[in-house]
Amino acid sequence: MTLTVRQFPCLSDNYGFLVRDEASGKTACVDTPDAGAILSELEKAGWGLDLIMNTHWHGDHAGGNAEIQKATGCTIVGPAEVRRIAPLDREVRGGDMVELGATRFQVIETGGHTLGHVAYFDAADAIAFVGDTLFALGCGRLFEGKPDQMWASLSRLAALPDDTRVYCAHEYTASNARFALSVDQDPALKARAAEVFAARERGEATVPTTIGLEKATNPFLRAPLLAAAVGKAGAPDYEAFAAVRAAKDAFRG
Repeated sequence: MTLTVRQFPCLSDNYGFLVRDEASGKTACVDTPDAGAILSELEKAGWGLDLIMNTHWHGDHAGGNAEIQKATGCTIVGPAEVRRIAPLDREVRGGDMVELGATRFQVIETGGHTLGHVAYFDAADAIAFVGDTLFALGCGRLFEGKPDQMWASLSRLAALPDDTRVYCAHEYTASNARFALSVDQDPALKARAAEVFAARERGEATVPTTIGLEKATNPFLRAPLLAAAVGKAGAPDYEAFAAVRAAKDAFRG
């Protein structure tokens, strides 16, 4: 199977994603941060739109649903919480499947940033769209969930194959790298941070990343290894994660 991903920047630091199942020609967008930008990108590509796949309810992820559906007639799937701000045709939750032509996306429960947040995983192509749960060198803020919920969500993503390409929704990597270096001095992280800073100086995107790279360098996935450094030696893994998350929330670097 072949899934083509068309990634483009929008708003101040979001990424938009159009995904096309080449076997059928069917196309989806993952989240709707900027309706105008998405419709323009569809026109540039010469693609129609069959499906919107929302990860969560925030305005920079579901705010363009109504305008895009009106323009394209597409179907909208996502967690029930999307109805707080936008239209939704089909509710999905962890364990469900979403089909786009020949491509099948597994819905993964990833609550924490919001309670109903989900991710979409295409096992055949080893691609995951993770919204605001996992970032390159970072993770989402806990606006609604608790640390144990978010740690469970991150652990589900970390269990995906290491070569899984991870499409996160924001270009936060340089600031995430600065924080990471404040809590972790691992050589692999230092090398990656240098690459990230150089890429951003050149105006290059740092998304997508991979599960393997995040497991090796992301301080949130490495939280159990950093437990002593954040004062949580011997504590449950989710408490070490909570301490790292609290340090990031307070970081001003």
